[in-house]
Amino acid sequence: MKIEIWSDVVCPFCYIGKKRLEHAMEQFDHSDEVQLQFRSFQLDPTAKKNTNEDIHEMLANKYGMSYEEGKRMNDQMAEQAKEVGLEFNFDDVIPTNTEDAHRLSHFADQQGKMYDMMERLMQAYFTEGKNVGDQDVLAVLAEEVGLNREESLEILETVKYKRDVVNDQQEAGQLGVQGVPFFVFNEKYAVSGAQPTDVFLDVLNKVHEEEQQKPKIQVLNKSSNTEYCDDDSCGT
Repeated sequence: MKIEIWSDVVCPFCYIGKKRLEHAMEQFDHSDEVQLQFRSFQLDPTAKKNTNEDIHEMLANKYGMSYEEGKRMNDQMAEQAKEVGLEFNFDDVIPTNTEDAHRLSHFADQQGKMYDMMERLMQAYFTEGKNVGDQDVLAVLAEEVGLNREESLEILETVKYKRDVVNDQQEAGQLGVQGVPFFVFNEKYAVSGAQPTDVFLDVLNKVHEEEQQKPKIQVLNKSSNTEYCDDDSCGT
């Protein structure tokens, strides 16, 4: 079973949804048969790498609310994160552009470490207050998941894997993705948003059950005058 997960590194519901899916897989009897694949999605491709705004101010400006209201919304999000065992420290979050982080995830994918890389990036952003738009920081994070630090930095200093990021976003548009997280099971079933764990578990069981069903063959030619061969002879 293949699950593709469109996410952004700085999307709180993406991190929460990822954890809920993981919790569902802990209850799924066939989790060892599941292949997880992250796909890139930038909530704001035009975001600046460096800004003087903190995350509360940015949220307030985006939705036309007061700073206190923005902070209250983030505090509520942090409470939701606690329910799945995550710690969100929004006071320390550094808003930034995520293109380099996504490019790094595609480099990690070439070495079978994309899932680990995305987990590390989200943890660094939401919990540790690290600047995931800074290439030196990203290279250190890459090393922590087993990638070569110098090679990672060299790649980040180019535009390598940018096309992969763009292609993922274009495919999301073709699928009609309006927001993330967005989960696609076996290129057939989609789950939008950070759904409850039991929803993910139901989908996992449904897709697995469908995989086990052998396709039924329909005989289209009902005529008795059919030319064929069997073990004894060939005839009609």
